[in-house]
Amino acid sequence: MGEAADISPREAEVLELVGDHLSNAEIGARLYISVRTVETHVSSLLRKLDVSDRRALARCATERTRSDRHRPAPALPMRLTSFIGRESERAALATMLKEHRQVTAVGPGGVGKTRLALAVAADAADDFADGVWFVDLVPVTDPGMIATAVAEALGLGEQPGHDMAESVAAALADRHALLVLDNCEQVVDGAALFLERLLAACAQVRVLVTSRSRLMVPFERVYPVPPLSLSLSSADDGEGGDDSDDSRDRRDSKGSVVGGSDAVALFIDRAISVGRPLDPAQYDRVAEICARLDGMALAIELAAARYATLGLDGISAALAHPLRMLTGGSRAQDRHRSVRAALDWSHNLLDPADRALLRRVSVFVTPFTAPAAAQVTGLDAATVVDGLARLAEQSLLAVTFAPDGTRYRALETLRQYGADRLTEAGELHDTQARHLHWCLARSAELAAPREDWRARFDRAADELRAALAWAESRTEQRADAYRLARAMAELAFTRHLIAESQQRYEQAAALAITPADAAAMFRHAAAVAACRLHGDDMHRLNLAAADVARRAGDTVAAARDLAAAASNAYRFSSKFVTQLRPEEADALIADARALAGTDPSARAAVALAEAGRALTHAIGTTGTTEASDAATHTAGSSPGSPDSPGGPAVEEAIASAERAVQFARLEKDPLAESAALDTLAGALSWAGDAFAAAATARRRAELLVSEPDGSDAPYGPAGTHELIEALGEATEAALGVGDLPGARQWARRLAEHPQLAEVGHRATGWLLVADTLAGDTEQVLTTGLRFRDAWQRAGSPARAVLGPPAAAMATIHGLRDDQEARRDWRALLAQVDPSPWNTHGYGAVFDAILMLHQGRPEAALERTAPEPGQVRQWTTWIWLHWYVALRAEASVLAGAPEAAARLAKARTAVAGNPVATALVERATALLDADTERLIATASAFDAAGCRYQSARTLALAGGDHAARGARALTDLGLAPLITR
Repeated sequence: MGEAADISPREAEVLELVGDHLSNAEIGARLYISVRTVETHVSSLLRKLDVSDRRALARCATERTRSDRHRPAPALPMRLTSFIGRESERAALATMLKEHRQVTAVGPGGVGKTRLALAVAADAADDFADGVWFVDLVPVTDPGMIATAVAEALGLGEQPGHDMAESVAAALADRHALLVLDNCEQVVDGAALFLERLLAACAQVRVLVTSRSRLMVPFERVYPVPPLSLSLSSADDGEGGDDSDDSRDRRDSKGSVVGGSDAVALFIDRAISVGRPLDPAQYDRVAEICARLDGMALAIELAAARYATLGLDGISAALAHPLRMLTGGSRAQDRHRSVRAALDWSHNLLDPADRALLRRVSVFVTPFTAPAAAQVTGLDAATVVDGLARLAEQSLLAVTFAPDGTRYRALETLRQYGADRLTEAGELHDTQARHLHWCLARSAELAAPREDWRARFDRAADELRAALAWAESRTEQRADAYRLARAMAELAFTRHLIAESQQRYEQAAALAITPADAAAMFRHAAAVAACRLHGDDMHRLNLAAADVARRAGDTVAAARDLAAAASNAYRFSSKFVTQLRPEEADALIADARALAGTDPSARAAVALAEAGRALTHAIGTTGTTEASDAATHTAGSSPGSPDSPGGPAVEEAIASAERAVQFARLEKDPLAESAALDTLAGALSWAGDAFAAAATARRRAELLVSEPDGSDAPYGPAGTHELIEALGEATEAALGVGDLPGARQWARRLAEHPQLAEVGHRATGWLLVADTLAGDTEQVLTTGLRFRDAWQRAGSPARAVLGPPAAAMATIHGLRDDQEARRDWRALLAQVDPSPWNTHGYGAVFDAILMLHQGRPEAALERTAPEPGQVRQWTTWIWLHWYVALRAEASVLAGAPEAAARLAKARTAVAGNPVATALVERATALLDADTERLIATASAFDAAGCRYQSARTLALAGGDHAARGARALTDLGLAPLITR
């Protein structure tokens, strides 16, 4: 690790959290700073510590932690009381964990599984370089939410295109870590499925599970957790006994055992903690009490908590009657009964108000405050505050202190006991209903943005989920369940838990009272599915909305939904696993047209679908025309695509898209207008009018960011999806016409979009391309770190849209003469996109830029050998002007006989593009040996925001200009230009 003397205090905080494997978004939430600020700090740390990626940075953090504290702190709950005994159990469980990748500690409630697992995990912390992580599954009742709980504990975000389990597996793929999954019994089947996927994908991850029952999977190794040891050694039987040694052992009340009994040691430790030490002569009486409680840790702790007020005689007398039930049955059943008996005893000693409080707070699945308890229990605030204190004093509640207030929590066994008592008292429904209303109020509070919003949501989310799980199956609560499901969907989307957001919107649709509400929820769910890159789900949900609307007699809405299903299949087909067949799309459009009537909004939707169909036909493929998800706006074009732009199909697409724009504008529907402008931009591009396409793309982006508050997502999930797509399209279109300042502006806005905070490779890709072409080397290197780290965290996906940024990074390292880094990025490029767009499109452009810099014009000429018409399907939209101009310059520098002719054609082809025009003008000046004209192009490049090409121009000019050019290249962090 490099010298860290210049690391600032804030950077040190960020470094520590990187070492804890938090994402940038999670670090920002923890430190109350923006994601962009976190990225700046991370990039600075990478430079200062001289490491290449985030994983190396995490190792640096671990080394610093070890240096400061000798061992990395595991992410485990803080112990509020000491851990007593269990030496042999700790050793046995630790050995099993070393030998097997998934170990389950099983046993009845109250036996001490969680405390034992935490002790073993803490002991093992040094063995796991990437950390030990605790996941509390008590609040999880839906098996599908296990991965979300794990991700939240790890500080991971969801990766679009993957479910949360895949996102967790991708993040842990090469980590050496231990997960502790506590209290799995209520989600055993879901835990088994999750762990099977996780362990198959993560070779160095080990898992320690606690559960009342085993997971029943082949890879599981089970460790039955026994009760605490009960035996007391004798001090006076047997020849040669040593009274003094035994006496010392039994007096050691703070040690691991007392006379060989962990149970007695635990009782004594807890009794001392309440201020009343025991005389060693009483140890036998303690042993009798512990035996009657079967050595169950929870029961012993409850009994010890009463010692100060009852004494041993009182405890023995109180336990006598409940323990009569301990007859017959298996030993395991007896252990369950012993805990129940101890809980009954503790419960019976409470006054009626405290009993009511204990059973009613059992509905909380997460730590709660006194004001929350007052609202949910229906008791007055003063009674609640006093009662919570008394319950905590008697070890029936645990207390934690946090900056936002004191919180209380019952252990899971106590919570389940309270729930049983709640049912017996006939209060379950009313208490759950109050809890539901409290959760609804909580969700409304969370809808208001605050600086600490993310942390507040994370604290409340499991409570809201639990309330929703209770309410959804109760007819009388359906309206409130719908409200909470909808609120959860909106909150989860804001929190970037987009898979859960889709699930909650679908849940809300099922709970909706009116067909209009159900259809609206399906539409929101479809938009979230689009944000997740799940086209098949988007299509299914569009059709579900249409079906509900049609059955309700809302033919206009049904028409819009059917048309959206068809147009989305054209616009976003790269998001689909199963492509929509042409005849299916035709049927959807026909049905939509028949239902639309004269309604302008429905007619706009139908016109958009027809435009998509026409454009797809023009391209000659059923592939996507989605600009933001491919290297060009004509992704999927077949080699049979026409060499020349235009044609009847393109004209039809333009006309249909323009109709859709007009209808949407009449309806004042910016999202519909955005969708129509998207298709119109694609049609104009394919028609050969790059500048009209760019203007249309810019108009689309400006439409969506023109809200007075400057919000990037003023329309919910659908608006978020449209805006992200629009920002990407505007960036690409600007690049295509040489508007580098505009491209960088839109790309920066895309990179800063909060919905992409967890997916930096998707957020920063086009910014890398724009900054590379502009020559902003420092910014490219900084952004490239975020890109690569996010790509690795996402599981290193292979997608064509990631090809241009990878090629840009390879080029910038080539221009810097860093061949090792260039090879790494070239390998990444080959992994993400081996397609023709790499070979004949952007790949040829970036390679030509580097070859010309290296004084290899012949190689650049060979790389751009195909005529522009031959590679049009891979250069249309972004790269055509760049390809034509660089090809012409390579011809001049290589001394090709056709150079003059190519220059003439290129000048016409790129007219209006400031960068490409300057490239052609520079090549012409070089051909004519016109130094004055050559130098003039440097100013043109500067005006176009292309610093690299300006510096290169001066270097090419020779003489004094060459020295200025060399200095300019050095200032950009680039290697000297090689000329011949």
